[in-house]
Amino acid sequence: MLLVTTETIEGKELESLGLVKGSTIQTVNAIRDIGAGLKTLVGGELKRYNQMMENARDIAVSRMISEAEALGADAVVGVRFTTSSIMQSAAEVMAYGTAVKLK
Repeated sequence: MLLVTTETIEGKELESLGLVKGSTIQTVNAIRDIGAGLKTLVGGELKRYNQMMENARDIAVSRMISEAEALGADAVVGVRFTTSSIMQSAAEVMAYGTAVKLK
């Protein structure tokens, strides 16, 4: 499945099949969250949160691709990500775009 952030694919004519999206809500465990809270006092990278968000993006993209495949798409154009805080230590990640058939 071709995924692009642009609205077009150079040299290709596209037939729009509709919006596709995938999302997930992820959290880290409470003990790691306490450690991350302490890390904010001294500064530095929150590696567990980076890993959580990377995993969440992968899941969201996989779910978006599944929706696109169900529509018979060859690609998804205009791919975007959005995140939102659901509660302390939990974040939703959504990937979305337009499923297209290449002509």
